Amino acid sequence: MNIVIIDGQGGKMGQSVIVQLKKSHPELFITAVGTNSIATSAMLKAGADAGATGQNPVIVASRQADVIIGPIGIVIADSLLGEITPAMSEAIGKSSAYKILIPVNKCNHHVVGCENLNLTEAIGLVIKKVEDLL
Repeated sequence: MNIVIIDGQGGKMGQSVIVQLKKSHPELFITAVGTNSIATSAMLKAGADAGATGQNPVIVASRQADVIIGPIGIVIADSLLGEITPAMSEAIGKSSAYKILIPVNKCNHHVVGCENLNLTEAIGLVIKKVEDLL
C-alpha cells in the first residue's frame, strides 16, 4: 500500500500522523510530501521513508498513491495560507487514492460537526481509518 502524507506550513500535523502510523505499523512505506522544505523535513524526521517538496511532487505522488492523508485544506486551492496551488488541489482531488482528510477549522474554512475534535483526537481517527484499510 502506497501511503502519501501531504502537509504544509510546519508539517506538525503530518509529523504526528507519521509517528503514530510508524509506531503501530513500522512496515508501512510512507512518502511525505511537503508544500515547503520545513514541512518535508519535519515529516522525514518523524520517520517517513521518502520525502519531496513542492507542487510537482504533490502531483506525481497523488497519481501513484493508494491513500492520501492530510489536512482538509489540501483539496482547497490557495489554502494553507496560499501553499496549496490550484494544480495541487486538482491533482489530489482527481487522484483515485482513498483520501483521509483531517478537519481543520482555520483559514476561513469551517467543517461543520468537527467543533469538538482536537488534533490528537483527529489523528487517532486517521490511524483507525488506515488500520481499517489495511
